Amino acid sequence: MSKQRFILQDCSAIEITNDVGDCSQHLLGAEERDAINAALAINRPLLIWGEPGIGKSQLARAAAKELKRVFIPFVADTHTESRDLLWSLDAVARLAEAQIQNPQNPDRDAVALEKFIVPGVLWWALNWKSAEAFIARENEGEYRHQPPSYNEGLCSPDNGVVVLIDEIDKADSSVPNGLLEALGANRFHPQGLDQPVESAGVRPLVIITTNRERSLPDAFVRRCLSLHLAFPEGESAQFDFLLDRAKLNFPDLDIETILEPAAEMLVDDRAYAEANNLRPLPGQAEYFDLLRGVRELKQHNPDVVIADLLAKLQRFTYQKHPNYPREPYSE
Repeated sequence: MSKQRFILQDCSAIEITNDVGDCSQHLLGAEERDAINAALAINRPLLIWGEPGIGKSQLARAAAKELKRVFIPFVADTHTESRDLLWSLDAVARLAEAQIQNPQNPDRDAVALEKFIVPGVLWWALNWKSAEAFIARENEGEYRHQPPSYNEGLCSPDNGVVVLIDEIDKADSSVPNGLLEALGANRFHPQGLDQPVESAGVRPLVIITTNRERSLPDAFVRRCLSLHLAFPEGESAQFDFLLDRAKLNFPDLDIETILEPAAEMLVDDRAYAEANNLRPLPGQAEYFDLLRGVRELKQHNPDVVIADLLAKLQRFTYQKHPNYPREPYSE
């Protein structure tokens, strides 16, 4: 088995591609780093709790980047089944193959179930070579389905995989319960196959996020390590939290006229929203959205009054709840 890599102590800011396709710097805290290293050492999934926009999925991307691992994301929703993360059946391709068969003398091997099974994210994570071999056609270099994409210059399956199972609380409780064997024993058995899929090579780092919209089964939580990411308490700590990250990610924007006023606006709007139970609360994601808007619109119109631009964007980014009191909009 390949040697396990850990995130070094002196690692702080890691460049990643965020969920809007931009390059950004993820500021890795000591607790985040130690939680990732613990999950790697203990071989347990890392369950990350926190409000939307706090940086849960970005942490998974940063871990993959620093560990030089392939990053494979999966976003759960109300239709997700546990099997979707393990394997799926290409029923459309199987039906198409059945339709071209001679009804008088069909080739049963051509429509055999195993020929239409597609490896899921946890199959790739546990045993990349097995998944790759399973989808390979007889012609060398061709695949029935495309494997997960990755930049060969930055990472390799030989270093392992980081799987992000995002927003698992949106799925039914049967989903985490259905993953207990795969996550606990690092193995599972797809329907129609003689042999189970078992872990080979570097064990995967599985990062699971929850916004706490729905409680998770106790048995599932016990099989995970747990990291809670929280927006700081107190106006001063919140202001510093935002500004530290903005300086890394928006070095081209002026601190006194843009970064600081935008942070003050968010802290004030968040306090009002929290006091009046107006959810979701604005946080780091909304702060970065506003700063991206300022940067782009300022380039389009260099003569724009920054204070006016901040106030306009504040309405759309920070004050999202329909019950938030707003002044009449003016040009």
